[in-house]
Amino acid sequence: MRLAPHDAPDFLTLAAERLLPEPPQAAEALANPRGDHSLDDVPLVYPLTPKPAAVLVPVVMREEPMLLLTERAAHLRQHSGQIAFPGGRVDPTDASVLDAACREAMEEIGLDSRFISPLGYLDPYLSTTNYLVMPVVARVSPSYTLAVNHEEVADAFEVPLDFLMDPKRHELHSREWKGRLRRYYAMPYQGRYIWGVTAGIIRNLYERLYTS
Repeated sequence: MRLAPHDAPDFLTLAAERLLPEPPQAAEALANPRGDHSLDDVPLVYPLTPKPAAVLVPVVMREEPMLLLTERAAHLRQHSGQIAFPGGRVDPTDASVLDAACREAMEEIGLDSRFISPLGYLDPYLSTTNYLVMPVVARVSPSYTLAVNHEEVADAFEVPLDFLMDPKRHELHSREWKGRLRRYYAMPYQGRYIWGVTAGIIRNLYERLYTS
């Protein structure tokens, strides 16, 4: 059964009930990973040896909750101009995936951890670039301030959570990649093209919170 966001319990209640309280262990996460391959049933080649990564899924708790996203800088060698969550590779010096996600948020957009309250975790997401991305869902105080690092990020902006949690907005698009037609979720919003790993993680947030 699907719950429409406006008919369901509020976001914080659902997050407390349905998010994972701890990130899954790597072996558990890789047993049947969700990811870019899922829509097309692309067979995975075992053993899987992805690099660990973490992203912050920051929900700004305004009267209408908003999701904070970034637009990557146009001059970057990889994923330039794409819409993304703050995040990146987990470094050996990071104490946890939460620490990695918060560190990246500070480095990329100057979002200080004092504005961040972790709520839980989504299922890890395996990207075609061989990263196992752990999404950390957190509430963010609406009084937050940013200092965008324009070497990495062109812009940071908010999108209404209700918009992103509406399955009618979850469009299936396709493009050729490495000689094969691949499908992926896309959620265009006011001239922003949200797609790929970011849209996949948003879809996973919807499925975990609003479907049963």
